[in-house]
Amino acid sequence: MPLSAVASAREILTRLHDVMASRSAAQAKLNSVVGIIGEALDSEVCSIYLLREGVLELFATRGLAQEAVHVTKLALGEGLVGSIARNVETLNLDEAAIHPDFAYRPETGEEKFHSFAGVPIIRRERAVGVLAVQHVESRRYDDVEIEALQTVGMVLSELIANAGLIDNASSDTSRPQSTAVDRVPGFKLVEGMAAGVAVFHQPRIVIEHTVAEDTEAERHRVYAAFDKMREQIDRMASQAEFGVDGEHQEVLETYKMFAYDEGWSRRINEAIESGLTAEAAIERVQQRTRQRMRQIDDPLLRDRMHDLEDLSNRLIRIVSGQLGTAAQLGLRHDSILIARNLGPAELLEYDRRRLKGVILEEGSLTAHVTIVARAMGVPMLGRVRDVRRLIAEGDRLLLDTATEQVIIRPSAAMDEAFDTRLAQTQQRRAVFAALRHVEPVTRCGTRIHVNINAGLRDDIAALDLTGADGIGLFRTEFQFLVSATLPQRERQQRLYRDVLDAAGDRPVVFRTVDIGGDKALPYLNHDEEGDEENPAMGWRALRLALEREGLMKAQARALLEAAAGRQLNVMFPMVSEPWEFEEARTLFEAQREWLAARGKKLPVDIRYGAMLEVPALADVLDMLMPRLDFLSIGTNDLTQFLFAADRAHPKLAVRYDWMSPAIARFLRRVQRTLHGTGKPLAVCGEMGGRTLEAMMLIGLGIDRLSITPAAVGPIKAMVRSLDRTALAAHLETLLVNPPRSLREPLLDWARENGVELA
Repeated sequence: MPLSAVASAREILTRLHDVMASRSAAQAKLNSVVGIIGEALDSEVCSIYLLREGVLELFATRGLAQEAVHVTKLALGEGLVGSIARNVETLNLDEAAIHPDFAYRPETGEEKFHSFAGVPIIRRERAVGVLAVQHVESRRYDDVEIEALQTVGMVLSELIANAGLIDNASSDTSRPQSTAVDRVPGFKLVEGMAAGVAVFHQPRIVIEHTVAEDTEAERHRVYAAFDKMREQIDRMASQAEFGVDGEHQEVLETYKMFAYDEGWSRRINEAIESGLTAEAAIERVQQRTRQRMRQIDDPLLRDRMHDLEDLSNRLIRIVSGQLGTAAQLGLRHDSILIARNLGPAELLEYDRRRLKGVILEEGSLTAHVTIVARAMGVPMLGRVRDVRRLIAEGDRLLLDTATEQVIIRPSAAMDEAFDTRLAQTQQRRAVFAALRHVEPVTRCGTRIHVNINAGLRDDIAALDLTGADGIGLFRTEFQFLVSATLPQRERQQRLYRDVLDAAGDRPVVFRTVDIGGDKALPYLNHDEEGDEENPAMGWRALRLALEREGLMKAQARALLEAAAGRQLNVMFPMVSEPWEFEEARTLFEAQREWLAARGKKLPVDIRYGAMLEVPALADVLDMLMPRLDFLSIGTNDLTQFLFAADRAHPKLAVRYDWMSPAIARFLRRVQRTLHGTGKPLAVCGEMGGRTLEAMMLIGLGIDRLSITPAAVGPIKAMVRSLDRTALAAHLETLLVNPPRSLREPLLDWARENGVELA
């Protein structure tokens, strides 16, 4: 914080220290506190509201009517004070009455006050009260005043907790509200099934002392803690199980970058300078980080902020001497880890023999911890709301990411059913594994090409494990997403060469970087684009890459040099019109000429393809065909564009079926356009990885699929049980006068014809 904010906070904390050390009753202390804060900030009103029996009660005030103390009560979310507590956010208003959450309470006599500022009083990550100031004059409070209020809020948390002024129910979030069996939904981050006892990653460290006796001593404690933490991170990075290369190493390097960030350590030192203890200073900066996270819409930036949160937790444990995370204490049983969120390094500390699964209140597919968990083979369920309230330490849990739920305290019958399903899953995996070296040929003799989708260096191992034909989609943007800075051309080239080396004679299709939309990169400036109302249909993928020509040129050179002496397959995402494809192809060819002029070894052949995700491209394929070598249909984006339905919208995500006649007819039209041209047509995406949907695609004449590695076995089994000729004839009949969905009719046909569906 700025020097003036430091001085302001220190002045208040010095006076509060004497109040807290006195033998006065708790109410008298709070009465003194509002006087000290009001005087220091030259504010006519200072009030403290505390959470009691589920409502916010006015406990002390300077400036409002004293008769309102213990009388005025607000529900969470009611009025400005209730909004601050519910959202755990700060408000700073020059005209309080025009705010939509404003609620007038006549008994307080506050009608003459215009300006308002309030901060939450936080304990164990929850608001247990609100500290508010008001002023007759219509003005916003300065940043230094808000900083001072937030710092004082920490000290008040200690005072009111020690005085027993808040309900135990308000502050104790460690116990579940029920002992009954419960099913809680979540979001699949890493696939798998797991059973074990609930283990909390980290019991929350409650800071008992917030006001420093000796600022210099506190500063030295933080310096020592930083040294120890950085030592731990360096050791972890050097001992990681994933080798010296790969995205996991990049994850740890990014994590390390945060550990050495001077700005972070400076903010903690400034908080100490204001009068806080080392623990309170770290927590103070951490609280500000959490409040920033609540305001960030970009999921990638939120994930990076979680890395900083992870490091803050580590630092506060070191400085307080409370190092007992579940990892450091050791797992004694098969365990499922519970956390609000995790950093990648924290997950790596666990014994993989005992760690069976992870459940997070937050989490996302692009988070560093998800990448590491996938590499460890640990099932992970994210976005499980209230998990730490519903689950108690030691509860038995059943985790199944296929059903996207966790069963808490299961009955014996549930345990038995889970074990049976787990055994069946393992048996089916064994059956599918046996198909690894078997070609996927239909009963009528059609060879279906089954490729995998990949994006990380370690994904390439799935080629041998599944017996897939190749990589039909390598998402090059993954390297950009896990990097703290824009990957240099040499790093990109090294990754692409490693992928080609591992694939050997099997083909690899590299999709050029698909960023933007929900895959924004924090190190690229997006200010000029502004906040897009619908980023999925906005400035992303090839549109963005063509504008940022330097980025695409670097990737083109990296791909060309990596594929020297081999065939290079390049695919451009989200092509809407032929000229976009032509511009991208011309850029690649110019880079090839540039390298050739300098005597560089080049690919023996380059094949250029496009992803059909934007429906408009289907009507101009005849114009594109002379320049196109292959086409892939991206069914995920195509579906949302065809139906004008955002696939991330909870009400629309399941409304429109992939087996709608509209989808089937569209795909049939594209297939017929390419039929006989010699240009291969593939489908990439989740649709091709589901056995019934894949069966329909094959019936429509599509013989190339690129799918998640886990789906290869089930798809091979389905293909080998299918008579494509018979299915194609049946589909033609169905599409003449189709039902609302083709799902049930095709399910019936599959059962009648012995098609094996997973």
